[in-house]
Amino acid sequence: MTFKKTTEESSHYDDLEQMSIHDLLVAINAEDKTVPDAVQKALPQIETLATMVAEQLKNGGRLFYVGAGTSGRLGIVDASECPPTFGVPHGLVVGLIAGGDTAIRKAVEFAEDSKEQGWKDLEDHAISKKDIVIGIAASGTTPYVLGALEGCNAHEIPTGCITCNAGSPLAETAKLPVVVIVGPEFVTGSSRMKAGTAQKLVLNMISTTAMIQLGRIKGNKMVDMQLSNNKLVDRGTRMVMDALNITEEEANVLLLKHQSVRKAIEAYNERT
Repeated sequence: MTFKKTTEESSHYDDLEQMSIHDLLVAINAEDKTVPDAVQKALPQIETLATMVAEQLKNGGRLFYVGAGTSGRLGIVDASECPPTFGVPHGLVVGLIAGGDTAIRKAVEFAEDSKEQGWKDLEDHAISKKDIVIGIAASGTTPYVLGALEGCNAHEIPTGCITCNAGSPLAETAKLPVVVIVGPEFVTGSSRMKAGTAQKLVLNMISTTAMIQLGRIKGNKMVDMQLSNNKLVDRGTRMVMDALNITEEEANVLLLKHQSVRKAIEAYNERT
């Protein structure tokens, strides 16, 4: 069967420039509503990949995301949110993007076309069999991502992917592929839209599930979050209040002393 990029097929809508703002928004929203259903169909694949991610992290490994353009930025966003949300060290979850940090804000021409650079970037992080690498590419054909996963496979490093085209080279290369078929974009080929939304949903699922498995959530609370702003200090204070049934003032003093919801609760319980 010939590989066909459904993400590049023509939009179901035409003459967009003649549509009113209202009609544009309604149509985009209608397309966006289809994404969670597409993700649901991929849940068995997501479960398999998430299970491997959790196992590798529990055994002292790291999680790497490798992507280009929008896909690379989504990986970096997910990786960067893990330390403040779950209190894990920087470097446990790493996002790599073709073109380096410059490409986070500004496209770097032809950076994604190097099949060698993806593996080189992983080597710079001393990648090993303990780690796991997830390639992210809506198209499933990005050379930078493909090369990274091929290098991992050659060195027996576990690989997964998140893509939106069935039968893509990336899905065939990854040992644990996740394929979310979202169909044509509202603006033809603009995979930052439905494909990007699907990738973001899957990334949230994988990293959140892994962190829960690592014990970084208690009940349903982020007890290891970093207290990096007043909003989070207030949230942490309420969490300590609720857990220990103490006053807001007592909870706040305890939290600021120990700089962690978990540690504040443990310290209080130890002395009572």
